[in-house]
Amino acid sequence: CFCSSSVQQEKLSWEGSSREVLLRKLESASKNHQVGEAWETFNDFQRLHGIPERHVVNRFITDLCYSAEPHWLQKACDLVLKIQKGKADLLQLDLLAKLSLSLARAQMPVPASMILRLMLGRENLPCSDLLLLVFVHMVKTEIGTCLASNFLIQLCDVFLHLSAEKSNGAELIKPDTMIFNLVLHACVRFGSSLKGQHIMELMSQTGVVADAHSIIILAQIHEMNCQRDELKKFKCYIDQLSTPFAHHYQQFYESLLSLHFKFDDIDAAGELILDMNRYREPLPNPKLRQDAQKPYLISIGSPNLRCGLKLQIMPELLEKDSILKMEGKQELVLFRNGKLLHSNRAMAKLINGYKKHGKNSELSWLLLSIKKEHHSFGESTLCSDVIDALIQLGFLEAAHDILDDMELAGHPMDSTTYKSLLTAYYKVKMFREAEALLKQMRKSCLVQNLSCEMVVSERFSEVADKSASFTDTSSLMDKSDLAESLIQEMREEAALSTIYKLNSSIYFFCKGKMIGDALKIYRRMQEMKIRPTVETFYYLVYGHSSLEMYRDITILWGDIKRNIESGVLAVSRDLYETLLLNFLQGGYFERVMEVIGYMKKQNMYVDKLMYKSEFLKHHKHLYRRLKVSNARTEAQSKRLVNVQAFRKWAGID
Repeated sequence: CFCSSSVQQEKLSWEGSSREVLLRKLESASKNHQVGEAWETFNDFQRLHGIPERHVVNRFITDLCYSAEPHWLQKACDLVLKIQKGKADLLQLDLLAKLSLSLARAQMPVPASMILRLMLGRENLPCSDLLLLVFVHMVKTEIGTCLASNFLIQLCDVFLHLSAEKSNGAELIKPDTMIFNLVLHACVRFGSSLKGQHIMELMSQTGVVADAHSIIILAQIHEMNCQRDELKKFKCYIDQLSTPFAHHYQQFYESLLSLHFKFDDIDAAGELILDMNRYREPLPNPKLRQDAQKPYLISIGSPNLRCGLKLQIMPELLEKDSILKMEGKQELVLFRNGKLLHSNRAMAKLINGYKKHGKNSELSWLLLSIKKEHHSFGESTLCSDVIDALIQLGFLEAAHDILDDMELAGHPMDSTTYKSLLTAYYKVKMFREAEALLKQMRKSCLVQNLSCEMVVSERFSEVADKSASFTDTSSLMDKSDLAESLIQEMREEAALSTIYKLNSSIYFFCKGKMIGDALKIYRRMQEMKIRPTVETFYYLVYGHSSLEMYRDITILWGDIKRNIESGVLAVSRDLYETLLLNFLQGGYFERVMEVIGYMKKQNMYVDKLMYKSEFLKHHKHLYRRLKVSNARTEAQSKRLVNVQAFRKWAGID
């Protein structure tokens, strides 16, 4: 007889059919949370009667979803994939959504992405809130981010396809801003900035509006990719925001200032620092935005391109209770007392840059402008700090130039600064300069603040002798924080700005499908012995791909391999992935297997499902029945071997 106890062994009753008994046994095991017993019973039922009815399948898989053990969650995924091949109509959307969330929560991103792609194949996805939760858990790891970003790319492709066909289902699967933000933020965390750029372009194509969080993430992506011109397009919209937004956009100014220094554009860096010091309105100005709900349009690439993309942004749209944890840098730009301020490191970079380019007068003008901006709400010590730092490091002439410029502008420094420079002149025995400074001080009526010993000429030699025991000027006083930052900046090797400028030009031409001009710059780089970067090759691959010039990409791959093998190029996953997709589209399977081999050597996770899908889209019936022995040429035979190798690797047929 049937027994409902979870302890006693059940026996089949001769009075009832095995089907009914197994169903009752499965129900009993499920009620008593005997997952192992339920699994065995379900398998027994399949062997005898096939897959049971929908409600039985859904209830059983739901029970597996509640398990905390990855072992049972994986079995649930395997079972779903098996049912999908035979009786896909048994699988309800709610069940698949629940399973994908359980897998993602258990940090099993690979099977979770399989279930997501299964739903996408049906052109049906769970509600946005549940889908967001799946992404939240997936992007916690690098592999999960790889899969989540690839799935988002595929999701956008399906959405654009349905939109082109004017399907009613398009809006049901359209990703929202929060999903884009999660994936883009994860791309920043795990260094996939080039893929992040691709996703940003999909954000534009799908018509998703970028909010305040999006703009910060995009700023970080542009900084990582050294795309200064792209980031500068946002500045005019950020500058007009009121004071409450200053704290949020600190990272934007950090990224932009960092790029100015990378490009060795000291004038632009100085202007940006001055902009940050300018007064901001405490409340939004209604005249600046007549319609706060209307987004701005930012061009991607050249704004003059007819085929160029436009990204919609709303800088004021800031979600307070966002699940995103924005972790930015505070190396160059600080937020203190409700204001954006430059750090000592930023000022050190600025001083070093002006000095290197012989622009002391421009530095003086900047210091004076900042001093004027601060005059209305308190005195700024920046001028004296800069002069003291220059004195401590022995740049006495530069310090003297700034003193003169300030005096000519009607903003002379106090006697302490003059005295520091005069003492430094005595110490290094620059008596002529000291005499000139002393006359200047007398003229400015500052001499009375000096001790008699410093004025009497007989004491010159005594001060000089006393100073002879010191090794450098900075020994006169403890180094200031700014002076320490300046020393560190001078010790660090400055990055070559040329490569960033050349890459920016290559990006511009590739976005405009002017591949000939892009290749001219690439050849110029080779002539100048400038090593190309990952960004260089990524933009060139993109440019060739947009024109379907797949054969030329194989030539680029040869250059990439030579740079890898010589140890001058560390290729990222982003570049490998775009190479794989392009070689698959072009049908270059030998190159496909080469790239997969390189990724395996570097222990990179390879998203097989994505490449399997791409293969089936373009080459589903390629060489399915042809054998190597029947190949007509040696080239066809070799290609067939590589196609078969890919099919085996991807698990096709």
